[in-house]
Amino acid sequence: MSIHPGEVVALLGENGAGKSTLSSIIAGINQPSKGEMIWKGKPYTPKSPKEALDTGIGLIHQEIRLLPELSVAENMFIGRLPMSKGRIDTEKMFYLASEQLSRLGLNISPDTLVKELRVAAQQQVEIAKALTLNAEFLILDEPTTALGGEETERLFHQINSLKKEGVAFIYISHRLDEIAQIADRIIVLRDGKQIATHDRSDVPIKTLVSEMVGRSVDRVFPENSVAKPHTVLSVENLSSPSGDFKNISFSVKQGEILGIAGIVGAGRTELVRAISGADPLSGGNMYLDGEHVDFRSPADAIQQGIVLVPEDRKQEGLLLDDTIADNLAVGNFDKIAPNSWVSPNAVIEFAQEAIQQMGIKGSPEQGLSDLSGGNQQKVIIAKWIARHPKVFILDEPTRGIDVGARAAIYEVIANLAQNGMAVIVVSSDLDEVIGLSNRVLVLAHGEQQGILNDGEINQVSIMELATR
Repeated sequence: MSIHPGEVVALLGENGAGKSTLSSIIAGINQPSKGEMIWKGKPYTPKSPKEALDTGIGLIHQEIRLLPELSVAENMFIGRLPMSKGRIDTEKMFYLASEQLSRLGLNISPDTLVKELRVAAQQQVEIAKALTLNAEFLILDEPTTALGGEETERLFHQINSLKKEGVAFIYISHRLDEIAQIADRIIVLRDGKQIATHDRSDVPIKTLVSEMVGRSVDRVFPENSVAKPHTVLSVENLSSPSGDFKNISFSVKQGEILGIAGIVGAGRTELVRAISGADPLSGGNMYLDGEHVDFRSPADAIQQGIVLVPEDRKQEGLLLDDTIADNLAVGNFDKIAPNSWVSPNAVIEFAQEAIQQMGIKGSPEQGLSDLSGGNQQKVIIAKWIARHPKVFILDEPTRGIDVGARAAIYEVIANLAQNGMAVIVVSSDLDEVIGLSNRVLVLAHGEQQGILNDGEINQVSIMELATR
């Protein structure tokens, strides 16, 4: 493959196709076993990311790699802090950081600690950090997985500006609808091999998917289940003490999928975290099967029948250093060991049943970190299905999951509703919200803008409400 100044080459493929590995070799993180790279006409053999950066090549990782205890500005300039008279020039660092944050439309103070930011804001900090490198060649690995439409447009605007300055890009994304907007050419990988090269970006999505997975896959959403009359969850005038959302009211019926849409910062994640007991409420009421409930912790919500698959599954939903069996057992010890004595055999049997039921590709003793994103997501869902909850909440259920695995997750979500659960889906992907939902609640600036019923749900109607 070759990349020219001022162009964006999209690199596509399923999880495990080799996209991130190839990027890591170019960025000096991994070393190739054979082959050669040429940079600006000369042999290029970086032994470390620093060597690559010094050459003018930078990588924005798919996984957020910020230091949570440091400020936004410190993270952006870590390893190359501006100095003056032997001391860190804090004023200059904050000025430069503010300049890049402003370019992306991120309205946060550069002295904010990273741990205080939501996932979407952290992703934008990663991007702003890369922009400070003044690199000639940037590799963007899934840069928009946590971004909404408005944030993505700002990023594309910045990429186009840098293209005019001669900066080249490799752009990796599972959001195939983005490719036609931003790419000049497309390269498709499958199982570590280069399958196809397209000299234009307006390639039909079905063609790209077929090349990626080696078979025809239509991104068809399952047929929506028909909601039953019984209201499982209703909330009235819910408000957050931090002001992230206020006066939110809605209900979800048995067998219904309620989508929650809105641009990043609308309060979507904060709302479902509060409903599931993870964050406090300052006002409002919640009713489960008609009974008033007041959760002080996620444990309270789980015991009552409300579960949450969080937005950041690796930080908040999984124990990556443990096995599949251990992850499935956590949260289900009352079922596995009703007498408070945990039998290893009982844990394995419980895991085998869940693995089979969910179609997880792995064995109970396998480490969770060895699984693809789609299978990791299935592990979290399987863990909560075992509790037979009344309300199943999924926040960004297909974030970082390839197109082939998404269909399986969509089937699982549809089955939850068909089995009588009330399901809430939060997603930045409008196609996902539209394809899965019976109704859609739209938020903007923490306020409820409306609820769209079946027949009213489309991209235009959602965005009209989301951008008020």
